[in-house]
Amino acid sequence: QVQLVESGGGSVQAGGSLRLSCAASGYTYGTRSMGWFRQAPGKGREGVASIYTGDDTTFYADSVKGRFTISQDNAKNTVYLQMNHMKPEDTAIYYCAAGRIRWRPLMVDGFDYWGQGTQVTVSS
Repeated sequence: QVQLVESGGGSVQAGGSLRLSCAASGYTYGTRSMGWFRQAPGKGREGVASIYTGDDTTFYADSVKGRFTISQDNAKNTVYLQMNHMKPEDTAIYYCAAGRIRWRPLMVDGFDYWGQGTQVTVSS
């Protein structure tokens, strides 16, 4: 089992920045991918960014390319999501996820473990 705890959410004005962190614990040696997803009110959960733990290969949703950056610190078992030039449509609950295999890097069914989520609100 892998436990994931997100932090860093909050409120920001449009154009501002936030950095989310996800601390992993438990059987982290079994993870091959880490990802960030988000879910806005009344919408499904969508993939935002993901990274392969072994070689730092990254994937981004078109809506965040050039604005968000995913990174990892393997020594700390922590994954980050740096969010810049934020927009009101980025408002959502953001979830950290971990996957046991490299598969469907921006899809919910590509991941096996989930954090509780952290709220991000962007005001215009």
